[in-house]
Amino acid sequence: MKTGIRRAQGAAAALLGMVAAAAAFPELAHPQWVESPGAGWAALAAYHQNTTEEFRSNGDRREIFPNGRAVTTSSFLTIAAGLLPGVDVWIQPSFHHLRFDDVTADRTSTGFGDTRIWLRAAPLAWLGSDLPFAIRGGVKLPFGDFDVDAEIIPLGDGQRDLEILVEAGHSFWPRSVYVMGWLGYRWREENTESLRDFGNELFYFAQVGGEVGPFGYKVALDGWDGESGSVEGLAIPSFQRDLIQLQSTLSYPAGPGAVEAGARFTLKGKNLPAGTAFLLQYFARLGLF
Repeated sequence: MKTGIRRAQGAAAALLGMVAAAAAFPELAHPQWVESPGAGWAALAAYHQNTTEEFRSNGDRREIFPNGRAVTTSSFLTIAAGLLPGVDVWIQPSFHHLRFDDVTADRTSTGFGDTRIWLRAAPLAWLGSDLPFAIRGGVKLPFGDFDVDAEIIPLGDGQRDLEILVEAGHSFWPRSVYVMGWLGYRWREENTESLRDFGNELFYFAQVGGEVGPFGYKVALDGWDGESGSVEGLAIPSFQRDLIQLQSTLSYPAGPGAVEAGARFTLKGKNLPAGTAFLLQYFARLGLF
């Protein structure tokens, strides 16, 4: 029984890690910068991964033991709006369907997950510069109850995150090519119910994109490097979550926006599911007021 509980808890933590990986880059990095007052955009994205592989604590890629399968389907609605010259806000609720099966049991959870809020500013714009540089700060708010139960996969980490990052980019206009990226740091509070602390994280994102005829394309590398975590106040060096992914998408105009589809490939990691995630998104610009 204890072995089954440990497996279920590990599966829940791993599935939550995949949810975090999807949420870390919610808008698929469209090359817009800080929105003007009254302008904005909305993006509805869905991610799906069905895998029987995982990255172990030493980084090895192995089958999920015993005969395990992790299925993650997550959707994120991100809305961005310009508030003041050089300042905009992003709000992102989420909805998830998580499943983990092994020889001991099949477990599923469905419902709303954590909500994230970011405030972004372009300080150089206030000095008259048009250099695409921005500073973004955000918070992840736990949504709903966090059940400490081996038979229940929670839909969030049950704790709050704070993060700050810097963004920069460059357009090669009149060529339809751009590059952009960001570097950030995330402070993760302890879950006071499960007494788990996943450890703070350094995260990063780099992307090249452009257009060929009516099609848009993006190729991106993203990931995070997590510190060692703790359980019940005891530091555990092997309790560390790292991830590096390669993402490629194509988009095509549809209605007032564009449909985007592609795949995200896990290249390297620790204590997280491995395998390919497929994604689908609709992005549209908004005139808010």
